[in-house]
Amino acid sequence: MLGAVVVGIGTAGWVRIRDMLAPLPGSSAEKLTVKGFISRRRLDSQQGVSQISTEEALSRDDVHAAFICTENVTHEENVRRFLEAGKHVCVEYPMTLNYKAAEELWSLAEDRGLILHEEHIELLTEDYKLLKKEVKGKLLQEGTLHFTGGPLKPGFGFLAFSGIARLTWLVDLFGELTVTAATMVENSDNNYSKMTAKLLTADSRPLTWIEERGPDLPRTKNINFRFDSCVLTQLPPAPRGTVGLFMQDLVHFCNKLLGQVSPEELQRERRRVLHCLSLAQRIQDVCQR
Repeated sequence: MLGAVVVGIGTAGWVRIRDMLAPLPGSSAEKLTVKGFISRRRLDSQQGVSQISTEEALSRDDVHAAFICTENVTHEENVRRFLEAGKHVCVEYPMTLNYKAAEELWSLAEDRGLILHEEHIELLTEDYKLLKKEVKGKLLQEGTLHFTGGPLKPGFGFLAFSGIARLTWLVDLFGELTVTAATMVENSDNNYSKMTAKLLTADSRPLTWIEERGPDLPRTKNINFRFDSCVLTQLPPAPRGTVGLFMQDLVHFCNKLLGQVSPEELQRERRRVLHCLSLAQRIQDVCQR
């Protein structure tokens, strides 16, 4: 059995504990056992799991992995501390709020023979899986992905990083991208922000990514992908999946821990994650120029 701790006890941390206590039967997640949770607050036990200190988690030999479920701004520090202590790490996206730090953390993990896994449950949703099937084999002419949602609390970082799930969609669908332009509109009085990034595919097809947040905006994704044969303007309707998104991600992480993911797949995933973070960094730099 591999012991794990959960750092941060918000919604995601609570779900991580729940899934480790009741893993998917017959899956690699059954090899993981939760040893405690870490929080800045002093809390009672959660789902029967006791709170422990960071120092205890870092030093215990029966703690092999950590799930980082804290605010985005603290991801980098937490990931680094656990990697330096010889623990595998699963971290919620974005891994860091700057590209250079992400590169350093990947190098640290590889040097120490550790698994560093950035969660991307948006790739596991049923509507995205259907969208990917719809897109496969079609030749993109141009496209737009426009996300709207409520304002973010402090600590989530620049919109290109906090919204990297949408950027990951575009990279996973259309391959590696380049940034050609980016703008940011903000109104702090109304708690409103809008980032627009212009991107190009490897064969010079234009994509626009818009991340827009404000108090009255519904949480939704709007797409308009024009192909040589059709136009997609809505996400395909999809039934609810039988396995939860975080459980699917947990199994994937555990497969890595048990050596059940090929080195080639690990490198492909690493490249995608770092490419998306580099794009987010480029977008931020252009917007703040």
